[in-house]
Amino acid sequence: MSKEAIIETRVVTRKLEYVVETIDLKKYYKMGKFIVKALDGVTFTIKRREYVSIMGPSGSGKTTLFNMIGGLDRPTSGKIYIDGVDIAMLDAYELAWLRANKIGYIFQTFNLIPVLTALENVMLPMIFVGTPYDQAIERARKLLEQVGLGKFLHHKPYELSGGQQQRVAVARAFANNPSIILADEPTGNLDLVTGLNIIKLLKKLNEEAGVTIVTATHDLKMVDVSDRIIWIRDGKIEKIELRRDIEAVVEE
Repeated sequence: MSKEAIIETRVVTRKLEYVVETIDLKKYYKMGKFIVKALDGVTFTIKRREYVSIMGPSGSGKTTLFNMIGGLDRPTSGKIYIDGVDIAMLDAYELAWLRANKIGYIFQTFNLIPVLTALENVMLPMIFVGTPYDQAIERARKLLEQVGLGKFLHHKPYELSGGQQQRVAVARAFANNPSIILADEPTGNLDLVTGLNIIKLLKKLNEEAGVTIVTATHDLKMVDVSDRIIWIRDGKIEKIELRRDIEAVVEE
């Protein structure tokens, strides 16, 4: 039985409109005699096709929560389901399969491989999951054209601006048709105008591809494109707001 089939057998019957679901999620760290509660009973859901921003001050727990959703860290207790799969049930290999096939990542520092071209960087996730080479080239080319880099296929990262590098990272995140895109401070290293262009690009791809996007961010411009904003403080959800409610308050 393939790894994909094995993971599918682990799917718990959930409300499948949710691509992310957490239940009383906790992450504690022991520092000497003290217990640091990075996450302390976090419960929420994210629907398919939503654009959700996780916001909060430094040290609030948003990065820890982001890592939990991405399967990069395991909770101390509680449940987290990604696309219906309880990730606590997965072994290391299965978790790696889930991350490669269900989740696309966009990082603040781009994380492009400097010796590879833009085309090769976007192809890489597809090669890892066994996509035939010719298909990987064609899909990478189309993705780069979609993000406005059709003329830069063979440029290496040092030959691209910061905004162009982030566009390559966006294209790479969509390489394996993920269910969810996780963007960690995607505008953090960009100037105001370039950051706004990346935000608009993510929203455009969210609407066209129907992929759920979750960002961990300080950038208040992200509010303009988010369907919901999850505010977190001291490891707990402070509030969850709909964009239209925020807009109504601003108008008033």
